[in-house]
Amino acid sequence: MMEKLDLDNYKETNNSVLKHTGIVSKISKDSITVSLLDNLHCEACHAKGACGVSDSETKEIEVVKTGENFAVNETVQILLKKELGLKAVFWAYVFPFFLLIFTLLISSIFLKEWMAGLVSLLVLIPYYVMLHVLNDVFKKAFRISILKNS
Repeated sequence: MMEKLDLDNYKETNNSVLKHTGIVSKISKDSITVSLLDNLHCEACHAKGACGVSDSETKEIEVVKTGENFAVNETVQILLKKELGLKAVFWAYVFPFFLLIFTLLISSIFLKEWMAGLVSLLVLIPYYVMLHVLNDVFKKAFRISILKNS
């Protein structure tokens, strides 16, 4: 079971939490959409090559609405535990890579080379469909917190 972030403790600098500045772009009934701004912390991050946040184009992230009131165009802080960021990279990039290699090695024993390559690529389709189906589970597991800028 995932523990909830104690937001008051993370208002100071904390090395176990990734902070990202953003602007509220949309507010709906259950969620808040935040457009992420360029982050200086991304330059020092070891996972920036695998993480999509550090790319130059504007990224939007959907956060479950909290009890606090936010306004459109308000500057906010997005918080994510570093360990959850690494888990996200694992499920999005590392595990599918190993699945692809494992399938390629096993299928190359029984099939021709081109067929083994095709099977190893096709095995990713059900994997990403499964990720899409389990979207709600991942949203609960990878809870992102939002703070007003002080």
